Amino acid sequence: MSKNKPNAPVMIDLSGAPKSKTTPAAAPPPPDLPQKTAVHKMAKSAGKRRSGGWFLTILFTLFTMILGLWAWDYATALLARNPTLGSIVSFLMGLLLALMALFALRELAALSRLRRVDRLRQEFLAARKTTDLGAAHQAFASVSRFYHTHAETEWGLARVNERKDEVVDSSALLDMTEVEVMPALDRAALAEVESAARVVATATAIVPMALLDVFSALVVNLRMIRRISEVYGGRAGALGSWRLTRSVLAHLVATGALAVGDDLIGSIAGGGLLSKISRRFGEGVINGALTARIGLAAIDVCRPMPFVALPRPKVSGVIKNAMTGLFGS
Repeated sequence: MSKNKPNAPVMIDLSGAPKSKTTPAAAPPPPDLPQKTAVHKMAKSAGKRRSGGWFLTILFTLFTMILGLWAWDYATALLARNPTLGSIVSFLMGLLLALMALFALRELAALSRLRRVDRLRQEFLAARKTTDLGAAHQAFASVSRFYHTHAETEWGLARVNERKDEVVDSSALLDMTEVEVMPALDRAALAEVESAARVVATATAIVPMALLDVFSALVVNLRMIRRISEVYGGRAGALGSWRLTRSVLAHLVATGALAVGDDLIGSIAGGGLLSKISRRFGEGVINGALTARIGLAAIDVCRPMPFVALPRPKVSGVIKNAMTGLFGS
């Protein structure tokens, strides 16, 4: 008969085992795992420059050269045939070229303004990652130069300028800048998002044709993105609006699956419940929620400072204000 009982604990003597000299504090850190989720892959591919862009650039340049040579030959031939009519056509062509040059200058200025906002945002992100007080002061100086002509930010910039020398922490100075300067611009941008969501919801509920719903929502969303850029100082032109729309879509691809959460799902679920009462009204709430999500993504892209000290707006709050303004209650 065995001396050990079947349910008795087993004792293992480790007195003779070699002791490890490695402690948890001295253990090497685990390697960083590469981000290979579908969201990160899509975001990375959205930011890459496609080879088709070079093809379109070369094609547009070649087409412009051919068109210019044809116009030159046409004008010179018309001058030789009829000097008066040729002079009129030449004058109109010169006027058209002047207008095109003015349009190009405006587009370049708009793109430069958008790049300036991007650089300002990158400067704030870099200042957030470091504890250098000088970097924080430099970021505030950049904001002050950028918004010195805006009446909405004049009072906040003055308050920060009075108190910045008393702050000895870089994060505190950046938080103070965001809290004092951004609220007025954020309210104006949220008003644009609420207005766009209200228009899309109303158009979906009233317009009977689905194709018109899609077209109206597209126009309203593009106008909303452009207006949000203007609120934060972007002032995007035609090409700038296209670049800005691409940035907003890339931001939605990168953060949509992670940032939507229960907020947007709750708004869509509310629209689904309302569709039991009125199908068109429920679809309007859902389309308004999607418009609000695009608007909040545009705010994230156009805002020169990331949301840190101030709370990030939510889709449910935007839809609540938009629907309240719609029904006046």
